[in-house]
Amino acid sequence: MNIIFKYLFFSIIAIIINLASQRLIFNVNDNFFVFAIIVGTISGFVSKYLFDKYFIFNDQYSPFSDETKKLLKYSFFAVFTTLIFWFTEYIFWVIYQTHTAREIGAIIGLSIGYYLKYNLDKKYVFNKL
Repeated sequence: MNIIFKYLFFSIIAIIINLASQRLIFNVNDNFFVFAIIVGTISGFVSKYLFDKYFIFNDQYSPFSDETKKLLKYSFFAVFTTLIFWFTEYIFWVIYQTHTAREIGAIIGLSIGYYLKYNLDKKYVFNKL
């Protein structure tokens, strides 16, 4: 499968995991905006890391110290791209005050973030140390 389609496929799955996690929190209490975003971000981060490591970059397990370096680099870049996602989702929420708009903002923000993240990960994280 072409790497672009493969990356797109797994990004969509990670987005669904993220948004489904958020929706679970919102189903409990509609006022848990920050908590929902944090839970979604964590679930999306874990799934995206595993998808990227094993299915996109075909990166097998390395010694613990190398794995730690990869995870730290991956996390560092994720902070930057997560801010793009959060900002976009929040702006859509503030402007439109609907969960549909919030999710559209989330998808836009995650798409921009994932595009940037792929390029950073390819160059700095999964570059076979």
